[in-house]
Amino acid sequence: MILLRHGQSEFNLHFTATRRDPGIVDPKLTPLGHEQAAAAAVALSARPIRHIISSPYTRALQTAAPLAAALGLPVTVNPLARERYAFTCDVGSPRTELEMAFPAHDFSVIDEIWWPTIEEPEPEVRARAALFRAEMAALPSWRDAVVVAHWGFILAMTGVSVQNGNWLECDPTAPPPEKIVWKV
Repeated sequence: MILLRHGQSEFNLHFTATRRDPGIVDPKLTPLGHEQAAAAAVALSARPIRHIISSPYTRALQTAAPLAAALGLPVTVNPLARERYAFTCDVGSPRTELEMAFPAHDFSVIDEIWWPTIEEPEPEVRARAALFRAEMAALPSWRDAVVVAHWGFILAMTGVSVQNGNWLECDPTAPPPEKIVWKV
């Protein structure tokens, strides 16, 4: 499967400049983030993709949209692919709001309030990534899936820090990374 990190968000823009939480709840993509999402859609649309899975955060859903449009595929929303809850940006939007904003996406597996309410410890993120890994490994066509996710989740899945708008391939049947360096 391909793990695609969402494009640059309003949070990423401000946090990169100041290294402080700017207090933005469920941030949207910046203009650069939209460009990154469009570029990823062009590059990835040449692949034999049959599934697009996205985190429920707005920045991930916005990143998935151009790829879904280019391929004519639905987006399945899976909260397991969400970011590690650690900053204000990790407060999500309620399911009903997301359904109105993204009516073509499938939100059937998420609750109205789907994000944690307290900081998520690293072992819990790794456990969530392991659960997602098992779900994907059970999918016969996992090789044909793009998962739009986040820095912390991709790090837990692969041990690799991926920049906004970039992606890497991940074999969910392979063992997870033994050591992960959690450094923001």
